[in-house]
Amino acid sequence: MKRQVAVVRRLAGHELRLMLSLALWAARRRNGVGPDDRPFGHARDQAALMYGFAFVCVVETVALSYLVKSWPTVHAVVLFLDVYTVLFVLGLHAASVTRPHVLSADALRLRQAGHVDLLIPLDRIASVRHELLFTHEETDGVLDLKVAAQTSVTLELSGPVTHTGLLGRERRLQTVRVHADDARAFAAALREAVTRERTAPSRGPGRPG
Repeated sequence: MKRQVAVVRRLAGHELRLMLSLALWAARRRNGVGPDDRPFGHARDQAALMYGFAFVCVVETVALSYLVKSWPTVHAVVLFLDVYTVLFVLGLHAASVTRPHVLSADALRLRQAGHVDLLIPLDRIASVRHELLFTHEETDGVLDLKVAAQTSVTLELSGPVTHTGLLGRERRLQTVRVHADDARAFAAALREAVTRERTAPSRGPGRPG
């Protein structure tokens, strides 16, 4: 029972993030990007598909609304569900736009729509390569954050990080494949940050008083 309640809470939280993302999108604001952080967008290549899907949903809404107009209760229910479906689709895209990948001084935050938010310390990243892939086999220890069925940057980790899925399933990852609008710039910036993290002087104990 506790597991079912936890799943419902996660799904409700996901729906709320999508609706909040619509508000952020309308205000042209982004989530989780600090003043010293570097954001990297990843929604551009899915935009046409998401807008097309939203248009189809709008057409379906109009058509069904006309067909069931003689049954007020059915009409109201169908209209509500169809309008919510349109908002849900737009919310998925809005979440991708307003929740970019974020590179900070000591960590990389990878996001996908409203359901993935993975924090990877820079000292856990062993290698970064620009690698355009359109086919992805499901493999243990590998997370594929595909956009429009593609990933463009592959991260190999020196130590595992834990990813918790939308329904609460935990996976330990050794490889993460992601997509960015400007994949080469993203990979270059990440390599530079990882190198800087490795060569930074270690913080020794404070001076005795």
